[in-house]
Order: sequence, then C-alpha cells, then structure tokens
Amino acid sequence: MFKTFIISALLATFTLPLLLQYTNAAEQTNVPATLAKPVSDQIALDADFLKEKINSSIGLTVVKVEETALPGIALLVTNQGLFYASYDGEFFIQGKVYNLGSTVKDIGEESLAKVRLEGLKSFEDNMIVYKAENEKYVVSVFTDITCGYCRKMHEKMADYNARGITFRYLAYPRAGIKDQNGNLTQGFKDLRSVWCSEDNATALTKAKSGTGIAYRICEAPIEAQFKFGRQIGVSGTPAIILSNGMMVPGYQPPEQLEELLKNT
Repeated sequence: MFKTFIISALLATFTLPLLLQYTNAAEQTNVPATLAKPVSDQIALDADFLKEKINSSIGLTVVKVEETALPGIALLVTNQGLFYASYDGEFFIQGKVYNLGSTVKDIGEESLAKVRLEGLKSFEDNMIVYKAENEKYVVSVFTDITCGYCRKMHEKMADYNARGITFRYLAYPRAGIKDQNGNLTQGFKDLRSVWCSEDNATALTKAKSGTGIAYRICEAPIEAQFKFGRQIGVSGTPAIILSNGMMVPGYQPPEQLEELLKNT
C-alpha cells in the first residue's frame, strides 16, 4: 500500500483530483485496463526530458531531478526553488509533500539540504565571517543590510560568538539584483560595497548600524549568492543554514539558536 502524502499544489483545485484518479482508476469498470495503470507504470522517469519540458513550458531551469516515493511524481530542484512534476511533465506542483509514516517528513527538505551543503562550498572564500573564539557550531546566514531582524541578530553577535556559534554571512538583497527598469537595486549596490571593502566584517557591522557605507565596486559574488539562495528555498532574511543543511527561516535569539544547534 502506498503511504499517504499531503500535496500543496499550485493549482490545487484540479491537480490533486487528477493525481488521485490514478489510484481510483482501477475501480472504475468503464475505464480500459491500460488507462487504469498508475503513471509510474506507464512512464519511466526521464530527467533530461522533464528538464526540457519544464523549461519550454514555464521557463524554469531545472538543476536536479529526483524520484520520490509518490508514484509518478518527481522532485525538481530549479533556479527558482523546489517544485514537483509528473513524469510526463503534464502536471506541475508548487508546495510541500509530506510522508505520513511513523513520523511526518518533508520529502523535499532532505534533497534541498544536500544541495545547500554542496552549494555553500563554492562560496566559502566569499562569505563575511564572525568567528567564535571557542567554536562549537557554524551557521551560514543569508542577510540584507535593510532587514530589521538581520540588524537585530547582528547586534547580538558577541552573544552568539560567546556561545561558540560562528556566523558566515552570504548576501541576499531582498529587492533583487535589478529593478523594473533594469538598473541595479540600491540593496545590491550596498551589499557589493560591503563585500568589496578591505575589512568587510567591520563594513557590514557599520552598515547594519546605519553609520553609512563607503561606495565600492569589485567582482563580489552578490548576484551568485542571491541566485543560490533562491534555488535552495530562501525567500526572506535572515535565513539560517545549519551544518546539516537544514534551513531555519527568521530571527533566532542567541539562547534559542544555541539550543537548536545542541539538538541538531
């Protein structure tokens, strides 16, 4: 018996009933046996085909395709985040899929965790780091200068560090890279200036305290970090990536983050 799943669909009003009809088809006496088979029995997963179909249909670039325990449904890691699709590419699903086994499990989160850890490696030399003297934990945090909770978190950096938590910042300009007129956003330019500073850790602290940002231009990977963030599910700041690849969105007070890390 297939395990039960909860699907939050992009077009939930008709996508879910259509998916469920495969399991009910065998009970319908007026449906030919060949049509009553589940999609997974008719079509094998072809990653290249699905990548091309999704790209040509809605313009998404699919980075990775994986099978799921849900028959006929594949997991898609794209340049815009995580989605699901039927093997034939006829149905596209946005949202989370849960396995209701012995424990409730988000089946997409494990795949994203791996993608996050792999991707973070490419930015290790381009993060702004606040290292704990007695380091016990390392978190990677997507941040923006204008984000109120990012500023609140940064104000408590000494407390985080005292608890053995090292912060590694990545840039995530919430307004995006370019505005509707095609010009670079102020958020992008400010983060680039910080990353291009000789002492970018001090520059970021000053920027978040509102004391000003010295304008700088260099080949800082602001756009690459922003795009990576979108790919792995970041939709706002701060977004904290733990050492196991799991993501915790939003502000976490020092004592709360420490407790979370102890139990991870």
